[in-house]
Parts: sequence; C-alpha cells; structure tokens
Amino acid sequence: MKYIVVLGDGMADYKLEELGGKTPLQTAKKPMIDTLASRAEVGLCKTVPDGFKPGSDVANLSVMGYDPKDCYTGRSPLEAVSIGIALADTDVTLRCNLVTVSDEENYEDKRLLDYSAGEISTAEAKELIASLKQQFDSDLFTLYAGVSYRHCLVVKNGKTGHEFTPPHDITGKPVKGRLPAGPLGDVYRSMMEKSYELLKDHPVNKKRIAAGKNPANSVWFWGEGTKPALENFEKKFGLKGGVISAVDLVKGIGILAGMKIVGVEGATGNYDTNFKGKADAALRELLGGLDFIYIHMEAPDECGHQGDIAHKIYSIEQIDKKVVKPLVEGLTAAGEPFRMLVCPDHPTPIAVRTHVSDPVPYLLYASDTQKGCGADRYDEESAKNTGIFVEQGSQLMRKLLSCN
Repeated sequence: MKYIVVLGDGMADYKLEELGGKTPLQTAKKPMIDTLASRAEVGLCKTVPDGFKPGSDVANLSVMGYDPKDCYTGRSPLEAVSIGIALADTDVTLRCNLVTVSDEENYEDKRLLDYSAGEISTAEAKELIASLKQQFDSDLFTLYAGVSYRHCLVVKNGKTGHEFTPPHDITGKPVKGRLPAGPLGDVYRSMMEKSYELLKDHPVNKKRIAAGKNPANSVWFWGEGTKPALENFEKKFGLKGGVISAVDLVKGIGILAGMKIVGVEGATGNYDTNFKGKADAALRELLGGLDFIYIHMEAPDECGHQGDIAHKIYSIEQIDKKVVKPLVEGLTAAGEPFRMLVCPDHPTPIAVRTHVSDPVPYLLYASDTQKGCGADRYDEESAKNTGIFVEQGSQLMRKLLSCN
C-alpha cells in the first residue's frame, strides 16, 4: 500500500461575486479529483488548533500528523533547518522577507506594498542579502540567504516574546502599529529602517525599477521561533516517507521528521511551478521504495495573497490534471494499491488575501475500497454537506493510514 498527500496550500476560499457566488474550488475544472470524491470520504477538518495563528507552519504540521500543541516552536526555525543552518538551543530565529515599501521619509509612515518584492529571483535576493550581511552580521546577529524573498535572521542567545506582523497580512496597508515590539523591538525596527536606506538605491533595485518590477527595498522580520524537535516520521507511523515542495518551511518539517527531501527542477512555489515534474518525482519515489509522499504546492496560496482569481483557479486545475490524474493512473497501471489525501493546509481567501482558521475540505480516497459518502464533488460546500468533521488536523494522517 502506498500513501499520498496532495496538499494545495491555501486552496480553500470564500464565495466570490466575480465567480457568480462560487469559490475557486467550485469553479475550477477538476474531473479527476471530483471523480475520486464520488468514491471517497469528503469532509471538513480543523487544521489550526485554537490559540494558534493560521500559518502554513502550524497547518502543514497538522496535516503531516504532528500536533502543533506538542511540537511547534515557531515558523522561522523550520525554514532555517531547510536552508542548512545549524541552530543552538539558545538561538532565536526570525523570518526575514525582502519586501516593497512606499517611499515616505519616515519608516512608520510607509505602507507595505508587496510582501514578496515582486517574487524577486533568488539570484537577485542573494546579492541584496550579501550587502545587508556586511552591515547586519555581528556577534549577536547572522543573516542567511534563502530562496526568492524568504530569508532568515539568527539571534544568538536571543529572547522570544515579541509581537510581529506577517507581511502578507498587511499588503497595501500602513506599517504603523504593525512594527516589531518587545525586548528587542527597537533593534529590529532600527534594522528594518536601515535596510531601506541600504537597499533603495542598490543596483539590483535600480534594474528592477527600470524593468517595471517592484524593488526589494526593505527587510521585514516576523515568524520568531527556537530550535524545534519532531518525532521521526518512520518511527511514528511505520512508513518511509518523502517530501516534495519548493518551500523551505515544508522541506524543513520533512528534514526534522527524518524524511527524504525530493528535489524537482522548475519547482518555484507559484503557479508557474513544474506540476508535472512533482507528480513524476512522486511516482518514481513511490515505485522505487518510499511508502509515503507529501506533495506540497504553494501556488494557490500565493495567488490568494495576490488576489489573483484566475491563476488560483488555474493552479487548482493544474493540480488535478498534472498531479492527481497521473498519480492515480500511474499507480493503477503499476498494480499498486494506494490511499490519497487531497486537502489544503488552510484557506487563503481572495477577499482577505491572507490565511484564515476556517476548517478545510478534505478528500480521503482508498483504491482498495472506493467507499463514497454521498459527495459527488470536492469543494467547500460539498465537504460541509456530508456532515463529516475532523476536530484535529493531525488525525487526518491516522485516517489516511486506516481509511476509516
């Protein structure tokens, strides 16, 4: 038996007037997923426990079978592990976004225009981070380059308990009242202000502006955390598992859980990602010895943050056509029985352009039973109408393994 999780990050949504009162999931053409739904358990699941913010860190931990109440120590340390940073027990990590802010003279008067600086390329970002390292690195702070706009600051013997605002929560909004606060709040704010002075006229940004792109003219700190520890996935579930993702956060969870990280050329974390390549890699790994694969696709989430309805629908359709369909057909052709969980980690509604804690629709399919529950489609409304509700996200993994 093979086990697959197809995770469409932020795929769930609210009904939109632009779509005639439907959600992107209801609008998207997804014949394979809907066919599976008619032969599967479809319901709603609460992936974000009470008291936790609806981040991809908490929600993906839940779907992967880990209770955040037992193991969550923050978002940025998961990303730090993926980047290859060796953390000490006393280190504190912060996520460091390269962002676009407006040009008011006082930093507090600025607005956050783009949380990803126009999806800046990794090559450009590394050049900018290298410039900042010359000014920021010290006995206390070390800045590390990651992928695209996602980077990491490590604070030696740091303190936690700060107030941070995720930049994707305030796109287009003033930064005043949303800047870091707490023991080192003044220091973090000062570094953010200094980054603007260092980056606004950087050659990389001059080229981006000339090309009509958003400049990466500031850093934005958030996602505080400390060194985490996860129980080994194979020991916990008895399965040799792997993770396919373009996102450091999800790869970090996989690394900490002792899972195989499967690289895919052209995986970008957006709607232009190599969907087919992810499916091909998953099938190859499953038929080559792995028992379990977690395929994470960031595209619907990024489109939700950007308010991009068309590409969110497109991303869902690509997941159906280029990921779910070839996996089902490939495993069936190989005579390999399998169980598949299709779900988002959390909703990222177009209307609010950020994460929410609402329960997510899930589909749980077993090729050896094909036992339906009355649903004929997979979407938010169909999942609600079945009346099936899973109160704790980490229970989904147990349901996948037992399909009962």
